[in-house]
Amino acid sequence: MRFVDSNVFLHAFLIPQRKLTKEEQRVKEEAKAIVKRVEEVEEVTTTTVHLSEVVNIIETGLGLQESLGFLIWIITSQNIKVYPVALEDYESAMPLAKENNISANDALAYLSMKTHEIREIYSFDKHFDKLEDIIRLPRTLP
Repeated sequence: MRFVDSNVFLHAFLIPQRKLTKEEQRVKEEAKAIVKRVEEVEEVTTTTVHLSEVVNIIETGLGLQESLGFLIWIITSQNIKVYPVALEDYESAMPLAKENNISANDALAYLSMKTHEIREIYSFDKHFDKLEDIIRLPRTLP
């Protein structure tokens, strides 16, 4: 099982308002490929925090119905496990975030991965490369 960072869903689902650069288009295509694998067979996980990030941004960019459709897909998917996050999880994440100069939500993802013994994360966020005991996929992209 792999963790899916919110940026993968956002790159896959959001519709750009401008022409993408070659690199941006490559990231978008890779994100779509990851989502397609999840739709078909791959089991992944995320947290309620990361899910909330995606739902809010999709609502802003594409509208309420699209965000609700995304949320229904996540909730009903047999391939996606969503782990809850409590205030105590943020308390645990803060030292890690400060120590590694990463966001609180990146630290939450990392701690969730450690708790559930997940070693790989789908993310386009290079901050995860600072955490040596996990592997960020895809490795060839930024």
